[in-house]
Amino acid sequence: MSNPERQTYVPDQLSAGAFPVMIDTAVIASGQKLSRGAVLGQVTASGEYVLSKAAATDGSEAPAAVLDQFTDTTSGAQVAPIRLTGEVLASQLTLGEGFTLAQAKAALRSLCLFVR
Repeated sequence: MSNPERQTYVPDQLSAGAFPVMIDTAVIASGQKLSRGAVLGQVTASGEYVLSKAAATDGSEAPAAVLDQFTDTTSGAQVAPIRLTGEVLASQLTLGEGFTLAQAKAALRSLCLFVR
């Protein structure tokens, strides 16, 4: 009699519900190492995305998306998937300097990105 092999399924830990997820690609600005779940803002002048920081004055101070995969741009800007809509787990988000979870949650809500 053979031993069956057991495998464990680990579901996507960023998603938090059934709200439709809309994913697009975007250019992530160079000089960053961002984890999946990073709250991104878009730099107005370049159109590139960076970790959104409350004190920024280049347009990126307004959260605009959530990064959907780890991205290392230390050697140059890269295209990466971003979430434009959906439900995400608060525990999986990376917030930029100056943001509280409540502030990020409120800003993302208007984009149909719901933090649970």
